[in-house]
Amino acid sequence: MCVIVGSGCSTCSCLSWKSISLFSVQQMGFLLNDSYRGKPSAHRRCHVSCSSSSSDPLLVKAARGEPVIRPPAWMMRQAGRYMAVYRKLAEKYPSFRERSETTDLIVEISLQPWEAFHPDGVIIFSDILTPLPAFGVPFDIEEVRGPVIQSPIRNEEDLKTLHPIELEKLHFVGDSLKILRQEVEGRAAVLGFVGAPWTIATYIVEGGTSRTYTTIKGMCHAAPHVLRALLSHLTEAIADYLIFQVESGAHCVQIFDSWGGQLTPHMWDTWSKPYIEKIVNIVKIKCPTTPLVLYINGNGGLLERMKGIGVDVIGLDWTVDMVDGRKRLGSGVSVQGNVDPAYLFSPLPALTDEIHRVVRSAGSRGHILNLGHGVLVGTPEEAVSHFFEVARSLNYTSPLRGHGVEKKSLVV
Repeated sequence: MCVIVGSGCSTCSCLSWKSISLFSVQQMGFLLNDSYRGKPSAHRRCHVSCSSSSSDPLLVKAARGEPVIRPPAWMMRQAGRYMAVYRKLAEKYPSFRERSETTDLIVEISLQPWEAFHPDGVIIFSDILTPLPAFGVPFDIEEVRGPVIQSPIRNEEDLKTLHPIELEKLHFVGDSLKILRQEVEGRAAVLGFVGAPWTIATYIVEGGTSRTYTTIKGMCHAAPHVLRALLSHLTEAIADYLIFQVESGAHCVQIFDSWGGQLTPHMWDTWSKPYIEKIVNIVKIKCPTTPLVLYINGNGGLLERMKGIGVDVIGLDWTVDMVDGRKRLGSGVSVQGNVDPAYLFSPLPALTDEIHRVVRSAGSRGHILNLGHGVLVGTPEEAVSHFFEVARSLNYTSPLRGHGVEKKSLVV
């Protein structure tokens, strides 16, 4: 799951985001397109965030590989349990699904890091499983077990429960993105996100989280036609959901293939890559200038395969050396990452040096500063604040502290 933040509604100075009802959002000019109400999407085109402009947020420019004065910065799992203000709100609203499916709460939680740290990206507080009920897969989240799907899909009969995604059932996502777009007023990029088909399928087939993924991996050989049908359905649903997020105000969308790294490279080529590639192709036809980011946890063995998929940015986890990652990916794609989240538990000078090292290694074009994974529970808020303060202090025309100037393109 992920989240982000902003302040001050630009539409009416007398209104806070908490007072903005769905009617108010519609009056702002964000009327829901009828094509989202369960109708075919073949001819739908994006009307928001699909044109390049000099006023685009810093993160969007860096994602496209355009010149910027410093690397933009945000964090995966930017909002969440490490923040005291979030924990206090979670005590009042103990259900994660209520927090992630109620517009007011989504906006409030998304804005908590923005108000505290002012990152360059504000990601909606949500979950990659949020859209499942909208296409026929109900789920619960239990405190100990996490996500639970009572009726996993493992045979042809199970496939009959699926139906085209009903985006009106996800109105809280669209409404929240519209409000966040108003709140940040161009001072940061509003970020949406989706799960990749393979990753979503692991939950649907396994019935929840898994340590070994033996059921779905066995299905690749025992019932490949069923798995292909499931992945194809997910591909169509996720593509529609991604476009819906862009239509609603997302400047940029990240695709999480969180469990793609559990596959061998050959298996990823067969069971994950083609479906992500199809999503990217659909979105790029309809929203050609909206940057797409692909992140796979444990992607060191997949980088060359990832770069040919058509996304604008590839997220590197912290186990990949940034210099090596850049060499392997080439200059045709931007990168995101990849400070080890554990550095946020280190003394602040050590964190500063690591940020400098990563930024210097990434170079001055096409880099979004981030962690190599999500913020860890228990991370000191002081360290998160320091991370963003250091990021804002960087400048691609000045040498980094503690490093000599070797090449202008590699100094900040």
